[in-house]
Amino acid sequence: MTQRNRKLIGAFLLVGSIVLWSVMATWIYLKLPQGLPGLVLILFFIVAGMGWTLPAMPLIKWMARPDPSAPGR
Repeated sequence: MTQRNRKLIGAFLLVGSIVLWSVMATWIYLKLPQGLPGLVLILFFIVAGMGWTLPAMPLIKWMARPDPSAPGR
């Protein structure tokens, strides 16, 4: 598979994973008990806002992998 194809597939997968992550984070936020301290909410939003980067890193590395060189070069 060429890098161009990997980037196309990866772009759709990244957008889909970010949408899924935001839906899950919203669902979890709505399930939290009312009246939590502000610090707990700040920590939740930090994790929810940045947490998608950990699962996305392997996908981005896969997308950036160079094409195998043509045989005979």
